[in-house]
Amino acid sequence: MPRKTYRPEQIIAKLRQAEVLLGEGKKIPEVIKTLGIHEVTYYRWRKEYGGLQVSQAKRLKDLERENARLRRAISDLTLDKLILQEAARGNF
Repeated sequence: MPRKTYRPEQIIAKLRQAEVLLGEGKKIPEVIKTLGIHEVTYYRWRKEYGGLQVSQAKRLKDLERENARLRRAISDLTLDKLILQEAARGNF
């Protein structure tokens, strides 16, 4: 089965739908089947997005992307620094 990626607002909508279904007395396996997702995905989403508003989820994802970008930049600069230090010592 191909992997589908959901946007934060879609995830929050599905979690709200799950809450409604659970409130109607349906069991978790029924809810998950209705949502069309895997059980592990449901629990992961609930842990990550539970209680968040759509705007908060978007902000969280933006911050995670920025954090990843900054980590890559730092690792690139650290590597450049190490290469320059080796070159300055004449070990090349």
